[in-house]
Amino acid sequence: MVRVSNNLVGILNIITVLLSIPIIGGGIWLSKQANTECERFLDKPVIALGVFVLLVSIAGLVGSCCRVSCLLWVYLVVMFLLILLLFCFTIFAFVVTNKGAGEAISDKGYKEYRLGDYSDWLQKRVNNDKNWNKIRSCLQDSKICQRLLDDGSSTKVEDFYKEDLSSLQSGCCKPSNDCNFQYISPTNWTRTPTSSLANPDCTAWSNDPNVLCYNCQSCKAGLLDNIKSDWKRVAVINIIFLVFLIIVYSVGCCAFRNNREDNAWKRYP
Repeated sequence: MVRVSNNLVGILNIITVLLSIPIIGGGIWLSKQANTECERFLDKPVIALGVFVLLVSIAGLVGSCCRVSCLLWVYLVVMFLLILLLFCFTIFAFVVTNKGAGEAISDKGYKEYRLGDYSDWLQKRVNNDKNWNKIRSCLQDSKICQRLLDDGSSTKVEDFYKEDLSSLQSGCCKPSNDCNFQYISPTNWTRTPTSSLANPDCTAWSNDPNVLCYNCQSCKAGLLDNIKSDWKRVAVINIIFLVFLIIVYSVGCCAFRNNREDNAWKRYP
C-alpha cells in the first residue's frame, strides 16, 4: 500500500539530492578558482556540506520509497541530531551577539566601534593572533578601504565626516576619532600637535595601504559588529529552517512507522 508520508519524504529528498549537486559543484569550482586565503578556506566546507546533504538525502529517499527501515532509521537519527545542533547554534548565536553596538559620534555620519563592548567569546576569537592574521588577509584582499578612494580620493573633510561608513570601513580604514589626526584623504591622516595617542589604535595606524588600521582594536570591533548583524540574520533563517526540519522529521517518523507495519504484514501473512 502506497503511503502519503513515504511519498512525501521521497519527494522532499529528491529535491535535496538535486540541490546538493550544485553545492558540490560550487565547492569544486571554488577549489579550482581560488586565488586568496578566504576563497581557499571555503571550498572544503562547501564540498563537505554538499556530500553530507547528498548522502543523507539518498538514505531518506531509498529508506522511504524502497521500504528499507534501517536506512530510514539512520536518516531520522541524522535529522534529529541536525535539529538539535541547529537549535543549539541558534540559541548560541542570539546569546553571543546580544552585546555590542557602534557608538554614535557627534557631527559624524559614521559610528565608532570598541572591542570591549562585544561578548568575551567573540573577543577571544579575534584576539587570537593566528585567527586574526587570516582575517586580516581576507580584509586586505576584499579591498574594503580601496573603495573609499574609488569613491573619491579628493573627498573634502566635511563630506567625509558625513559618510555612512560600514563598520569595517570605520574600524579598519581610518584612525579612531580619539586620535584627533588631521584628515588628508579617506585613508591618509597626519598627526598634529593636538593629536592624542592615549588610544592604542592611534599608534597602530599607518598610511601604508597594506597596514592602515588592520591591526587596530577598532578593526576587530568593526568585524564583530559585522558578524553580529550577519549572525542575527542567519539565526532568523535558522528558525524557519528548524520548523521545516521538524515537519520533515515528523513525516519521516510516520514513514518509518509505515515501513515497520508493512514489514510486519509481510512477516505474518
